[in-house]
Amino acid sequence: MIKKRYSKNKVYCRVTFELPAGMNIEEASVCGDFNNWNPDANPMKRRKNGNWYVIITLSPNRQYRFRYFFDRKRWGNDTTADDHVSNSFGSNDSLIVI
Repeated sequence: MIKKRYSKNKVYCRVTFELPAGMNIEEASVCGDFNNWNPDANPMKRRKNGNWYVIITLSPNRQYRFRYFFDRKRWGNDTTADDHVSNSFGSNDSLIVI
């Protein structure tokens, strides 16, 4: 699930990326255009209810490709993303429009 919260003057948007509990993973991160696809830049934390989340501040009027990286070995997309686009690796990236 993705939640977007824009600043009052629309200068930035705080985006919460959240994954449900019960995914049978030990760690997760969000990788994308906004962090040069670095799996160490935005690690997700586990909530008390078991959900995983991270909040990232992004600039408006842009589109960002992203994916989740699970246990440092497996990629996944967000079904609630604004769109999905093909990538050069033969799979798809999630897309968020800010």
